[in-house]
Amino acid sequence: MTRVNLVLLAIVVLCALSLVTSRHQARKRFVELERAQAQQRAYDTEYGQLTLEQSTWGMPARVERIAREQLGMQIPGPSRVEVVPAGAAK
Repeated sequence: MTRVNLVLLAIVVLCALSLVTSRHQARKRFVELERAQAQQRAYDTEYGQLTLEQSTWGMPARVERIAREQLGMQIPGPSRVEVVPAGAAK
């Protein structure tokens, strides 16, 4: 009878250790998941900011201003504009 009790006690201890280990691993995985989700939110925010910045940098008015001020470019006068018909490109 004592031998059966010792075997059952060993089984119970092993089950308890298994339960503690699995709960610890589950908590560890949950923390990793929370970190990954926080990083995803940070990346989403950064992506939104970069998209806004990209649209700002590519605005035609800004490009024209930089071309005029920094590169010294000018819009050509009417006498320098030449219209090419669509069929002439062939």
